[in-house]
Amino acid sequence: MQTDNLISANQFCVYHNVERSFIDALQQSDLIEFIRVEEEIFLPPHQISQLEKMVRLHYEMNINLEGIEAINNLLQQIDTLQTQVIFLNNKLCLYETD
Repeated sequence: MQTDNLISANQFCVYHNVERSFIDALQQSDLIEFIRVEEEIFLPPHQISQLEKMVRLHYEMNINLEGIEAINNLLQQIDTLQTQVIFLNNKLCLYETD
């Protein structure tokens, strides 16, 4: 597999000054995905912003892994509800007349 677009988990940890065990714990909780190539662990680019959010929650706000899981779940629910509101708003606009 080609790793051109992937970010090494070790490089991410060094750049953000994060313990590798934290990244492993996020993966075990199914909050992020890894891609394993041979013995190296890589992060897909679409996961980086989400992972940076979780790093800030943990290291800057001292939120534990369970709290991060709850926050992540609530944020996903908010995104889903916002998408539904936009859809319903657009649908309602079809029936409204000025």
